[in-house]
Amino acid sequence: MKERLIIIKVGGKIVEEPDTLSKLLADFAAIPGKKLLVHGGGRSATKVAASLGIESRMVDGRRVTDAEMLKVVTMVYGGLVNKNIVAGLQARGVNAFGLTGADMNVILSEKRPVKEIDYGFVGDVKCVDAARLSSLISEGIVPVMAPLTHDGQGHLLNTNADTIAGETAKSLAVFFDVSLVYCFEKKGVLRDEADDESVIPVLTPKLFEQYVAEGVIKGGMIPKLENAFSAIDAGVKEVIITSASAIGTTEGTVIVR
Repeated sequence: MKERLIIIKVGGKIVEEPDTLSKLLADFAAIPGKKLLVHGGGRSATKVAASLGIESRMVDGRRVTDAEMLKVVTMVYGGLVNKNIVAGLQARGVNAFGLTGADMNVILSEKRPVKEIDYGFVGDVKCVDAARLSSLISEGIVPVMAPLTHDGQGHLLNTNADTIAGETAKSLAVFFDVSLVYCFEKKGVLRDEADDESVIPVLTPKLFEQYVAEGVIKGGMIPKLENAFSAIDAGVKEVIITSASAIGTTEGTVIVR
């Protein structure tokens, strides 16, 4: 029987504010067993870039990453944000190890091809070295993964944190019974966007199709849930969408087969 592994993905807003970061670290430290954390840091990157006179350009929520912006996101994601999290977890008794995809070659990506938009140094994940990550986790180390990967040719690539969490969960499902938790600004997937208490507790593929047809689930939530079901199809036991304040609880929406 496989051991359980919980993978938590948190957005930049949570890890960039002292109060929310402190609560996250305490809640994450309290989760028993094997775990892994994936973080963002976009607001900090935008702020640092502005202080250096570098303009931030976003297209459909994705950061266009030229050579100068790549320097900024490397400093912020791989340095400032990642090491603050690692230090905070060490202070709470968690043997955390911060890394990017380039470290130990754990995530290899390819530069996104130019189509309608040139995103610059943005990476699409090709493969995750799950065996290497699994060996770290089995030794009691808790990986803290920054949203940076590499192409194997000496170039770092800015890579979406949701994607890193999903691809890492899929690959580690070979070794562990994986639960993937996406922390979100809402309490879960809502029946009514205007009612924060209208959380849908469980979603199956059949229910998902029904809610999309009825217009209950729409917009940007559709691709998020399609990615969640893709993880389920690849062997991840469950995907949970919940708020950062509810990690380690039973709150939120559970995506199951």
